[in-house]
Amino acid sequence: MTANWLRIAGLSAVVVALSALAAPRAGAEELKIGLLAPVTGPLAQIATDMIDGFKMYLNDHKGDFHGAKVELIVADTEAKPSAAVLQAEKLIKQNHVDMLVGGVLASTGYALAPLSTREKTVYVASIAASDNLTQRDIGKYPYFVRTGWTSSQPSHPFGDWACHHGYKKVVTIAADYAFGYEVVGGFQKTFEACGGEIIQKMWPPINTVDYSPYISSINPAADTVFILPVGAGMLQLAKQLQESGIIPKKHLIGCGATFDEFMLPHMGNEVIGAISALQYSAALQTPENAAFVKEYRAKFGEVPGYFSESNYTTAMMIDDVMKETHGKWPGAKQFIKLLTALKVDAPRGPVSFDDMRNPVQNIYIRKVEKTKMFGYPKAELWNVVIKTYPHVSQFWTFNKTAYLKEPVYSRNYPPCKYCK
Repeated sequence: MTANWLRIAGLSAVVVALSALAAPRAGAEELKIGLLAPVTGPLAQIATDMIDGFKMYLNDHKGDFHGAKVELIVADTEAKPSAAVLQAEKLIKQNHVDMLVGGVLASTGYALAPLSTREKTVYVASIAASDNLTQRDIGKYPYFVRTGWTSSQPSHPFGDWACHHGYKKVVTIAADYAFGYEVVGGFQKTFEACGGEIIQKMWPPINTVDYSPYISSINPAADTVFILPVGAGMLQLAKQLQESGIIPKKHLIGCGATFDEFMLPHMGNEVIGAISALQYSAALQTPENAAFVKEYRAKFGEVPGYFSESNYTTAMMIDDVMKETHGKWPGAKQFIKLLTALKVDAPRGPVSFDDMRNPVQNIYIRKVEKTKMFGYPKAELWNVVIKTYPHVSQFWTFNKTAYLKEPVYSRNYPPCKYCK
């Protein structure tokens, strides 16, 4: 990863304006974008990836989106929903941004969406995966659109895949907040629908570092452990599972973000063979992704992960909308309409939108392997794609109307009927 060039000692909130490379033409339109990212705190490296991905697209186009000079303003959310709201208000009222982009935690997404409604300002969730924002609550948020994913979207095909590939009894250890609930809930719904059993669910707090109390409590009847740590201890859970002897005796699977490419260089043999699901893998064998990976690595010295790709693709989508308007800001509601009509070929693959402003996209089942990719000389850890589910919506194969009548996934839903 690149150095965290946005870290400014002593400040609890940082707003950094990134000047576009192109000099403004006479009479040129200006497009102001506020990028909300956790520049400081335990998720700072994620912020770097987000910014680098967006910046790479912006710089490749010389700071010009079809006639609009782009000013990107980065605001530090500190990985706290309350700080994100404060920064978003400043971006809107003081910087007069045309739109907000970003947010990481699902809880941050849930905090920013009401602000976008109140201020009548577009909020493009490139990372925040909060399910209900494009489901049961969509009517409350007319200025909200998502370019990333819902938390449960990859989990639905993943649960089905796991059940059909010999996984029988699963223990989950996932962060105790909305994202953890929704990722696990989506997996549980489809895994149990085809005969699998979730036999134990544990919820360590965000930033847990010592997982020994949870590891020592793992039900010995489990054949698989599903993990989703968040925060300061993201690298620790898999290592501690190996040190305890749980791995490799039991299968290791988890949320795609758990094994994101920004994590893999800091992981070891404990994750080789781990299976996860996500809408992106840097190991995806397509011309679009190969070009993206090679350019990103040449510029930033690291393999791009989903946080980088999602913000790169978000910038691409904004540019495509500005192409339709010849560089003129169309207004918030028309922008949403134009963006959700797009069909793009992104590094992750083809992306379109459903009628609730969420991407329809491929979901990849990935296996961590130590191998060589794209002509690089060294064997490294990669998320090798072993199965592609094409054009997956947030509703999987469910009846949408019936699905929306059910509760959003939570700590207690679906209930753990096989837990003892």
